[in-house]
Amino acid sequence: MFILLEILVAAFVIAISLGILIPFTGVLVRFRANYNPKALRLDAEGEAQAHTGPVIESYFAMFVRTWKIEGWPGLYKGIMPTGISSIIFATVLLLFFDAPSHSHGKYRAPDASFLGQIVFAMMNVVVYLPAMVISYRFRLLTLLPERFTTPYRLPWFDLKLALRFLLTPTERRKPYLLYLTPGLLASELLRSFLVIGVLGPLRSWLIPENLSRGELPSPFRLAMYITAVVLSVPILTPLEVIGTRLAIQRTHSPVDYTAVPQESEMDAADAPDYYAESEDVIGLRNEEDPYIGLYDCFKRIIDEEGFRALFRAWWLTLLGGLGSVLG
Repeated sequence: MFILLEILVAAFVIAISLGILIPFTGVLVRFRANYNPKALRLDAEGEAQAHTGPVIESYFAMFVRTWKIEGWPGLYKGIMPTGISSIIFATVLLLFFDAPSHSHGKYRAPDASFLGQIVFAMMNVVVYLPAMVISYRFRLLTLLPERFTTPYRLPWFDLKLALRFLLTPTERRKPYLLYLTPGLLASELLRSFLVIGVLGPLRSWLIPENLSRGELPSPFRLAMYITAVVLSVPILTPLEVIGTRLAIQRTHSPVDYTAVPQESEMDAADAPDYYAESEDVIGLRNEEDPYIGLYDCFKRIIDEEGFRALFRAWWLTLLGGLGSVLG
């Protein structure tokens, strides 16, 4: 009974948190996913192809653009898959880990042994990765392997219809392929290792558990942890940008590409309403020229969009890490 009450309280806290955070995290996904090449690209015939997508230079510009085109419904796209995965994740933590009830920081692992931390890191990737893929694509919905997104109004509770638009036929037949998206699992494992395997134990060692009750760490220990968080940002931010790019990259088979026109016609007949028919929020890289791995994604982002693209909204990653001091 007590566990059930804790789960209900956790679900309530998660609902309130998502209501506040989803618009900001959704804009963050759009900002990091936006493809903004710095030079002309060559098409299949070798001719120069100019980039015609929106050029968005800041997180706040992306927020304003999303608001103008999609409004509040667009800002809250992805809340259902994110909420469901968060409740499942919190339930597992309450049942199997000694996680303090006040811990809600983004970069915070439950209190457990080293082996428990490793199990938690693996579980985090296994549970989070499919939810990450679906929620990211929900915000950047596109039907065809083209460059630009199509801002449809997907129904919140019609899972079958949503998955028809979010996943390719190959991914619907073989859901495990989401874990085999080139480079995605590697990037998430690296990120989880840094957050849970490095920053987590470091926080437990340097920051007292009773911080919320008034027990403060020494200035030296606090400075050490903040320094570690700051030093982790140049590693975490590129991993998060790369993870975003790889998560929205759908897995096709050759059959899927030949069948795209037929499927798109069928889907168009049942398609939900548009947020806006004349303008797209962001531009995406053509799926017919996919990233083939973590390093390939890293290198192509630098070559095509510049080094700064890897550090989009780095300050939000920093704030997330610093927030774990109080989490």
